[in-house]
Amino acid sequence: MTVLRTVERFLRRHDMPRTKFGRLAARDPRLVDDMRNGREPRKAMRERIEHFMNRYEGERTHADAR
Repeated sequence: MTVLRTVERFLRRHDMPRTKFGRLAARDPRLVDDMRNGREPRKAMRERIEHFMNRYEGERTHADAR
């Protein structure tokens, strides 16, 4: 699965605006728009994005368990 597809699924699952995702994941509110227009993030950025999504979902799961 591509990074963009993974991000798109994350956005839908968490009802998160694309600009908020970009700011939180990479301090770049245009990140998702740029990827939709063909930007391919480098390995370090892909790892940063994946780390953000994993951490966010982990925190949400932990908060839901309370």
